[in-house]
Amino acid sequence: MNSVHSHVRSISLPSRLHHNSLKIEAELTNLKSSASNSNCLHAETIQLGLTKLAELFICIEELTHSPQNQQVYHRQLLEEVLDGSVELVDVCSTARDLFFTMQEHIRDLQSALRRRGKDSSSIESNVQAYISFRKRAKKQVTKSLATLKKLESNSLSFLPTLDEEQHLSYVVKVIREAHAIAVTMFRSVMLFLSPLAAKTNIVGWSLVSKLIRPGSLAYSDKGEKIFNEVEKVDVSVCCIHGKIRKNSEAKIDLQQVQDRLETLAVSINDVEAKLNCLFRCLIQNRVSLLNLVTP
Repeated sequence: MNSVHSHVRSISLPSRLHHNSLKIEAELTNLKSSASNSNCLHAETIQLGLTKLAELFICIEELTHSPQNQQVYHRQLLEEVLDGSVELVDVCSTARDLFFTMQEHIRDLQSALRRRGKDSSSIESNVQAYISFRKRAKKQVTKSLATLKKLESNSLSFLPTLDEEQHLSYVVKVIREAHAIAVTMFRSVMLFLSPLAAKTNIVGWSLVSKLIRPGSLAYSDKGEKIFNEVEKVDVSVCCIHGKIRKNSEAKIDLQQVQDRLETLAVSINDVEAKLNCLFRCLIQNRVSLLNLVTP
């Protein structure tokens, strides 16, 4: 992520708000550092990032409710961040829906594999359903990544203006930086969900591939690809699909598949909970901004 570097003049704030602004600056610095130094697309890293981002927006809420904002405001400044907030809410909503639907397919696959001796056709139908979902998910991921690319371009073209309304200008600056970090975080979420083929296909790159930043793929010291929780399940399901389609006698470690499904199910549940929390923070932040525009 391209960090937003700007020097803000000293602003006279009540001691409570001044303490909060220091906390916000510390959170921003921490999140920027994490976003720029980490290429990991594993669930645990994403959960931590979403948690910190939600905490940042909670801190920003106190600034937006400052009496100084109620007394004077600049409509244009606020509308600039409002435009970005609605698109972030949409992307977050899309991510939540994708995780929810994936969780349903994971449960169906787990159930089918548990009763595989009684109903082998159930495995085939659920494998096909999962693959169909992943194809639909690819389109939604592509659309969301394009939205995030546009938001990133807009944030880079924005130069904070500090005028006589210094406090509100500072609030807007902080929100814009938080939005820029959210763009990077949601890109990680979408790439976590992105089908493996979209990230590794070199010839005829798809839009998803083009939007991936250099170094976003993780490799071991030996140059081997490190698969995240989603990718491992994708590989396992594709192996089962290939065996069924070719009527192959190849052996598949179904226990390993079950273990991968369980790991992904737990990861999805955790990430989904963090997304739900962040979604509420984004909604509340947008409501607060709307209240400033139309007091």
